Amino acid sequence: RPEELIWAAEFALEFRQIWGRDVVIDMYCYRRQGHNETDQAAFTQPHIYRKITGRKTVGQLYLDELIASRILSVGEGQEIHDEIWNGLDTGLEEMRKNEQEGNLDAYTGSTAETQPPYSHDPVITGVSLDRLQHIGRVLTTIPEGFQLHPTLAKRFIPRRGEALLNGGPFDWAFAEALAFGGLLTEGFPVRLSGQDCRRGTFSQRHAVFYDYETRERYVPLSNISDDQEKFCVYNSLLSEAAVLGFDYGYTLGCPKMLIIWEAQFGDFANGAQVLIDQFISSAESKWQTPSSLVMLLPHGYEGMGPEHSSARLERFLQLCAEKNMIVGNFTTPAQYFHALRRQKHSPTRKPLVVMTPKSLLTNPRAVSQVEDFLDDTSFQEVLPDNYGFEKPENVSRVVFCSGKVYYDIIAYREENGIKNVAIVRIEQLYPFHIEAVKQAISPYSSAKKFVWCQEEPLNMGAWSYIQPRLKKATGRGVRYAGRDRASSPSTGSKAVHKREQKMLCEEAFSV
Repeated sequence: RPEELIWAAEFALEFRQIWGRDVVIDMYCYRRQGHNETDQAAFTQPHIYRKITGRKTVGQLYLDELIASRILSVGEGQEIHDEIWNGLDTGLEEMRKNEQEGNLDAYTGSTAETQPPYSHDPVITGVSLDRLQHIGRVLTTIPEGFQLHPTLAKRFIPRRGEALLNGGPFDWAFAEALAFGGLLTEGFPVRLSGQDCRRGTFSQRHAVFYDYETRERYVPLSNISDDQEKFCVYNSLLSEAAVLGFDYGYTLGCPKMLIIWEAQFGDFANGAQVLIDQFISSAESKWQTPSSLVMLLPHGYEGMGPEHSSARLERFLQLCAEKNMIVGNFTTPAQYFHALRRQKHSPTRKPLVVMTPKSLLTNPRAVSQVEDFLDDTSFQEVLPDNYGFEKPENVSRVVFCSGKVYYDIIAYREENGIKNVAIVRIEQLYPFHIEAVKQAISPYSSAKKFVWCQEEPLNMGAWSYIQPRLKKATGRGVRYAGRDRASSPSTGSKAVHKREQKMLCEEAFSV
C-alpha cells in the first residue's frame, strides 16, 4: 500500500529532524523494467520476468483498490491519470523547445548557484596584531589544575609562547591554529576531520589537550571568546571515501563553515577517488553547486617509501579546468594561513587541495614572522626569490619549483656558493597566474636557462601540467630536473632516496 510507504518516509524524516539520528527504511521492491531503455531483464531472468510482466503496476493495483473501496470512480481515476500524463507531456515538449532555443535555465535545479568567476586579485586575509596575540594567548594558556602531558608542557606550549612574545618564528601548526581562531571570531565555524587529526599524523597539531591524569579534554580553539563560532575536530574512521564524501556534503549544507578533510598521508586519498572525480572536481560544472571544501594531503619525498610520499599531485592537476578548484603546494606557514582564510573571505567558493608538509612542520627554515600575518597581507600565488641579488642582470638561470623541494635546492645553492641562479616558487599551481610568474622573473633580463625542479618522477608531479605554462611565461624552453619515469611513486630504500634527492638538486643547477 503506497500510504504505508508515505507514512514510513514522513515518520523517518520527522524522527531525523527531531532527534538528529539516522533512519533506515527497509523497503521490499523489484525492478519492473531493465537497467536502461535497451536492456531487457528477461535476458537473464526469464521466469521471474514472465510473472512481473503479467502483474499489474503498483499504480494500477492501487487504483483498483480505491475503486473497489468506492473512494474513487473509474472516471475520476482516469482524470487523475490523464492530468499526470499530460503534465509529463507538457514538460517534455517545453524541454525540447528550450533545447532548440538554447535556453536551459529552467532545468538548472533549485540547488544551482551562480557566483563571481575566480580572480587572481589578492584577497586581504591578514588580522590585527591585537587579535593575533589574543588568539595566541588562548592557544598557549592551560586551565588551572589541568595536568598536560609533560612533553607538551615543556616543549609545545613554551615554543608557541616564545614565538608569540618575540614575533616569531611561527611554525605550520601554530599558523593553522591562528587561521582557525581568526575565522572563529569573524563568524565562520570550523570543522576538521580525518585520521588522527586531533593530534595530527606527525604530532604537530594538538587541537585537543588531554589531562595526563583524568583524561579530561580541553579544546583551546573552543575558548577564544563568548561569541565565537563553533570549532569541531573529529578523529574519523579509516575510510577515506566515507569521510570525504560526508565532509563534501557538509560543505553544501553549511557553506559558511570552513570544512577540512585531512588524509593521514596524501597517498591514501586514492581511496576516495570517486568522490574527487565525480563531485569535488566537477560538481560545479555539472550542477552549479560550488563548494569550499579543503583537502589537506601530506606530500613530500623523505625516504618513507612509495605509500607514504605522494598525494598524486599529477592526478589533481589533470582534473583542473574552468577554474574548478585551487591546487596549492605552499612553502611557508603564512601562505598556509592566508590560503585557509581566503576560503571564507573570497567571494568565490572553490575546493582547495593542499599538498601539506611533513618534515617542514619542524624545519627551522620553514617558518614565518608575525608581520607575515598582519593587516593588509594576503596569499601570494607566486613567491619571487628573496636572496637580494646585487646585480639581478647577472642571473643566468631561473629554477622554478613548488613545495618542500624548495628547501632542498636553496640549501644546495648556499652550500655551493652559487650566486647567479634565482629560485622562484609556484605556490599555487592552479589556477596558474602567468602574469605573476612574468613579474617574478622580470629582474633577470640575462637569464637564458629556465628549469622546473620537482621531487616526483618525470611522469608524475606537476611537470606535464606546468611545462607548457612556464614555456609561455618565459618565452623559452623549460628544462626538467627531477627523478626519471617510474611506475611506483618512490623507492623503498632510504639510501637510494638520498642519492636521487642529491642528483635532482645538482640537475637544477646544471641541466
